[in-house]
Amino acid sequence: MIAVTGATGNVGRALVHRLLAAGRPVRALTRDPQRAALPAGADVVRLQPDDPATLFDGATALFLYAHPRAADLLAGARAHGVRQVVLLSSAIVQEGADETHPIHVMHATVEQQIRDSGLDWTFLRPGAFATNALQWAPQIRAGNTVRGVFAGALSAPVHEDDIAAVAERALLDGGHEGAVHRLTGPAATTNAEQVAVIGAAVGRELTFVESDPREAGPELFPHAPPQMVERLLQTFADSVGVPPEITDTVEKVTGTPARTFAAWTRDHTEDFRGPA
Repeated sequence: MIAVTGATGNVGRALVHRLLAAGRPVRALTRDPQRAALPAGADVVRLQPDDPATLFDGATALFLYAHPRAADLLAGARAHGVRQVVLLSSAIVQEGADETHPIHVMHATVEQQIRDSGLDWTFLRPGAFATNALQWAPQIRAGNTVRGVFAGALSAPVHEDDIAAVAERALLDGGHEGAVHRLTGPAATTNAEQVAVIGAAVGRELTFVESDPREAGPELFPHAPPQMVERLLQTFADSVGVPPEITDTVEKVTGTPARTFAAWTRDHTEDFRGPA
């Protein structure tokens, strides 16, 4: 049995589908099982760190994201027979990084907790997620103009299912113990270029209009805590015109090249078209 936290998130959901397709039993841990809409083959359980037996009895491996109570989850997992953990970390964790950045603090803290847990571990450190482009979906469904910050910010967006594919191999194959896998898409693209690619997929010419970052607020970063927005804006500003890290780790681990942003867009076209 493999326990998957964040089972309704982009990567977690893709991983649940992959593991079930591979014939592996999955316990999908989520805050709201009634709304999870996960495959019938998954054992869907409410994620309650104070009830580790329900979460981990019968499980031997755990897929974990940087949960605020990761230490409790790790202790409960080990006590109930889990021996392996694969962490969805972040590419911001690397030598020379700004260790005060909130995203770095969050992920580096959980990485250290895992190192201290005694479990076999593998860290996945993806860069920009292609799913970040979904932040523009409401604007694209409403019209042909997308307002955002830093049109020229460069990234190499990685498909969430490519991250899940690497997680699957780390969980099912030997040889990934103690490995740190840095994951990216195959090519650099700017924010403006991404919007143009989405436009081609939905059959409309879209225009990216750059907003003043000083005026950026909740409408541009709806899921970011207010105290994090300033640091995120600085991170994006620093990426303008700067080639991003590009790795071939997805292909090395899975045998299949990482998918392009255009391929990701084709998989998510309906998210941008909205209801008919």
